[in-house]
Amino acid sequence: MIESPKAAGYRMPAEYELHHGTLMVWPTRPGSWPFDGQGAKKAFSQVIKTIAESEQVYLLVDEAHREEAKSMLGAGIAYLDIPTNDAWARDTGPTVLVHENGRALSVDWAFNAWGGSYDGLYQDYDADDQVASRFSQAIGLPVHDAHPFVLEGGAIHSDGEGTILVTESCLLSPGRNPHLTKVQIEQVLLDTLGAEKVLWLPYGIFNDETNEHVDNVAAFVGPAELVLAWTDDESDPQYAMSKADLDYLEEQVDAKGRKLTVHKLPIPKHPILITEEDLPGYVYEAGEEVRTAGERLAASYVNFYVSNGAVLVPQFADEHDEQALGLLAQLFPTRKVVGIPARDILLGGGNIHCITQQIPLYGAKCP
Repeated sequence: MIESPKAAGYRMPAEYELHHGTLMVWPTRPGSWPFDGQGAKKAFSQVIKTIAESEQVYLLVDEAHREEAKSMLGAGIAYLDIPTNDAWARDTGPTVLVHENGRALSVDWAFNAWGGSYDGLYQDYDADDQVASRFSQAIGLPVHDAHPFVLEGGAIHSDGEGTILVTESCLLSPGRNPHLTKVQIEQVLLDTLGAEKVLWLPYGIFNDETNEHVDNVAAFVGPAELVLAWTDDESDPQYAMSKADLDYLEEQVDAKGRKLTVHKLPIPKHPILITEEDLPGYVYEAGEEVRTAGERLAASYVNFYVSNGAVLVPQFADEHDEQALGLLAQLFPTRKVVGIPARDILLGGGNIHCITQQIPLYGAKCP
């Protein structure tokens, strides 16, 4: 057992570095995906097909749904029968690190459905807690077991150059690692992710049931450069949250001492709400989070995913859709920017970034 991934020379690459592939899970949980997930499966399929144009997609799908997935996706996808409780690959999949000699290492964090018995969203998460190790073994990657430290992939962003971005609201929430101090949590991140500095944003997106994952509010788009979810509407509860994040970022430097360039990426102009028409589609288990009509969902264009060839951006049939696509096209000039109708993913509680987990390029000598 290595002392720590950092001591062994591993680091967490940025998402926009080259990938070996992407991990996803077919959406079948009735409490997350209404009406048998019909809308979600169409949206997932569009995401999968777009990513598969430039890299391998690994799809976890049980035997009962494999033919359904194959009929919608066709050949070229690696179908794996690994048990899951839900489809949030970002949070249940491994955080894959790389070494300059070409080796890769999977980090398997403890997963407790975003809060365990304190405020978790479902109470049977045993299969999801084993996804990272089982998937890593299936593709032949060694595993660093980070248990009992609780963390989800959506709670961290890396610039690949020593800086990790998180939110205080998530990482300091009582349902994750309440026995550890902020300083201790930071040290675990640095040692495990091969990093030098953690940037602690105060908040995420309003009403985000993950205790405000960072991947919904801010993301690195280049060295010392990031996007931040933003609204100019001071009456919107998101305004004060994003303003506090911006004030913090403007005072910070990254691990290499560089001032940060922050691009404001608007949130949808109109809040995305659960409707009465959505409600009959959900089927809940005991202890599972229940949706209500009028509930505001945590819609954010920051929840995009960067594949080798594309930037996949949520679209909400909103006035700000095109603005989000335009800004990201400027920031990623070498990739095509693809808008994905994403309300059916959002109905599950997350979005495109939440259902994808990158596996960085390994095997050759890494830069």
